Amino acid sequence: MDTKDESKPSGPVTLPNGWTVEVNRDLCIGAAPCTAIASGTFGLDDGNKAVILSTADEEAAETVLDAARACPVGAITVRDENGTLLFPEA
Repeated sequence: MDTKDESKPSGPVTLPNGWTVEVNRDLCIGAAPCTAIASGTFGLDDGNKAVILSTADEEAAETVLDAARACPVGAITVRDENGTLLFPEA
C-alpha cells in the first residue's frame, strides 16, 4: 500500500485544495469507516491503523470530511487552507 508521505503515513498531509488531514494513531482503533467512505484516501496498515494513501489527492474534499466525521473515536483531524479546524468541530 502506497502512502502519500512514506515518512508520515498517517499525516499530516496537505491535499490539493489546501486542506490538511492527519490521523491520530494513538486514537485510531481500526474500525475502518474511513476506508469504506473514502477508500482513495484512507487504508489500514499492518498495525490496523489508518494511513493516508498516495491516491488521496483524487478524492473529493467533502468525501474526506465525511470519512473523518464517521470515525467513531474522532481520530481524523481536518483543517482548511487557513488552518481552521473543520473536524472535529471545536
